[in-house]
Amino acid sequence: MNRQLNMTQGHPGSLLLRFSIPLMFGNVFQQLYTVVDTAIVGKGVSIEALAALGTVDWLNWMFLAIAQGFTQGFSVRMSQKYGEGDTEGLKHTIGLSAILSVYITVVSLAVAQLGLPLFLQLLQVPDNLMGYAATYSRIVLAGIPAMMFYNYCASVLRSVGDSKTPLIAMIVASLANIILDCVAVFTLDMGIAGAAIATVIAQCLAGVICMVKMLRSPQLRFGKRHTAGDPALVKTLMGLGAPLAAQFIIIAVGGMAVQAVINRFETSFIAGYTATNKLYGILEIAAVSYGYAITTYAGQNFGAALWERIRKGVNWGILLSIVTAVLIGGVMIAFGRSITMLFIDTEMPQMAAAAGDVAYRYLCAMSLMLPVLYLLHVYRAALQGMGNATIPLWSGVAEFVIRVGGSVVVGLTLWQEGIFIGEVGAWVGAAILLSIAYYRMAAKLGK
Repeated sequence: MNRQLNMTQGHPGSLLLRFSIPLMFGNVFQQLYTVVDTAIVGKGVSIEALAALGTVDWLNWMFLAIAQGFTQGFSVRMSQKYGEGDTEGLKHTIGLSAILSVYITVVSLAVAQLGLPLFLQLLQVPDNLMGYAATYSRIVLAGIPAMMFYNYCASVLRSVGDSKTPLIAMIVASLANIILDCVAVFTLDMGIAGAAIATVIAQCLAGVICMVKMLRSPQLRFGKRHTAGDPALVKTLMGLGAPLAAQFIIIAVGGMAVQAVINRFETSFIAGYTATNKLYGILEIAAVSYGYAITTYAGQNFGAALWERIRKGVNWGILLSIVTAVLIGGVMIAFGRSITMLFIDTEMPQMAAAAGDVAYRYLCAMSLMLPVLYLLHVYRAALQGMGNATIPLWSGVAEFVIRVGGSVVVGLTLWQEGIFIGEVGAWVGAAILLSIAYYRMAAKLGK
């Protein structure tokens, strides 16, 4: 069955929803296995193990984000070629992106494994958590090839409007991860290492499912000639992918700087902060999905030179995003305390209660400001789809400055929970920059 979606025709709002909804369900399952992974570690291993996951969250996310940044950047060019109707150009872009992805994987894997001791030292991981943190990160980062494999294949499919295959892949992978988690931790007593191994296996499975779909599509199946060196195309692809990856790296470094501060606090604060951070993905589920939809939509219509259509689509994206953010934020404020306690071992009641209080206050701060995060994704995705990777990079710099400046200064000198203000303040700063850049660029389209 052909799951490709031509977004240069039809109602923009309907197209964005048709593309986004499968991605949302896919992200739900992806976050489900992240949440279950965390809950199993917190309940099945110890509260220290849960806290240890939090100490290296940003480090592990950074290498995942590198894979996502490059492949998402490459997919912009694929979307544009698809919108132009240039099948041969699309195949060449897909083929050369595969070669570049291999090189990026090798470098990332080497840096992650060789640099892990230094990263853990810079993060100031407490001694009582170091063993858990090192074990988990070593295994998860060994899965960088699996991260890149899935993100590359999924980005190719999304570039031509297929958001359903990544959904199927994520459902299968999530269920497999949950089963493997339970077996590894509760049956085989493999502890935190078992949870990490289950995650890597699940990523491999998701990549295989997406690759099979690619190979079955003549339009996406490339040959050896499509991987031939083309300096101009390599420059274009890296010009789209490298700034996105750099943006994510900057955001991750900022997150690690904040985490290094948090790692100085008591274990209950680290555990509570970790519990809410694991819900961050749920808060962001629809935002990420709308972002992918708008990037693909803007890319295809940019390739087809349909300027007014781009503006209409982004306006629909803004409306959908604000409504969704308000709904999700409201649910989290109403039920967030019960949800966060699912991650926290209650064998030590006093520590569990303190961790739960921290988790809920952080969750409320993020939920109240969720519409800003969603608008950030919309404007950033629109700029990326139109081929502008520079402003999103600078938005990452803005996030870094505000997150680190606000969190470190306030959190260390005045008030521990001032760190929460630094996080949502980073969203505000980046969203303002991106919105100004988008409206300026949109005004110039077609002139």
